[in-house]
Amino acid sequence: MPALSAEPRAPRSKGVVVALTKAGRTKIRYPAELVRDDGIRVTVRAPWAAPGVRDFGFVRFEPGDVFTEHYWRDRWFAVKEVRTGDGELKGWYCDITRPVILAAGVLVVEDLDLDLWVSADGSSVLRLDEDEFEASGLAVRDPEAAGAAAAALDELEELARREGLAGLLA
Repeated sequence: MPALSAEPRAPRSKGVVVALTKAGRTKIRYPAELVRDDGIRVTVRAPWAAPGVRDFGFVRFEPGDVFTEHYWRDRWFAVKEVRTGDGELKGWYCDITRPVILAAGVLVVEDLDLDLWVSADGSSVLRLDEDEFEASGLAVRDPEAAGAAAAALDELEELARREGLAGLLA
C-alpha cells in the first residue's frame, strides 16, 4: 500500500489536476476542484473532461455533465457520481484503480481496466471491461494487484446490489 499523501485536509477551493494513467501511460489529465481530503478519501468535482459525447449504450457522458469523484488512498477503486448540468443524477461510474496518490496538486489514478456502472435508481448494476482486464496481462505481471482489483470489483458490486453506493460516499 502506498504511503499516505503529504497533502491531507487541503482547503476546499484548491484546484488539483487529475492524472488518469493506464498501463504506464497518461490517458487523460484534467483540472478539478478539490472538495474534500480527509487523509484517506479525496473528493474532487469536475465537468466531463473528454471531447464530445461518449455513448456507452447504458449511459451517455456529454458536455455539461458534472462528475463528483471519490478516490481512496487505502482502497482499490474510485466512485464517480455523474449528474447532468441541471443536477439530475445519471448514476455512478466506478473505476477499479490502485490506491491514489495526491502530491504537488496532482491526483495520480492508475486505472486497472475493470469498471462498474450503477444506474441512478440502482436497478442496473453492470460489470464492465473484464475482457480488457484479462487481456492486460496484469494477472501475470502483478498477481497481487490483479487479485486486489478483482476483489474490489466484487466488493463494489455487492455493495451496489445490497444497499447502493450513496452510503459509501456520505
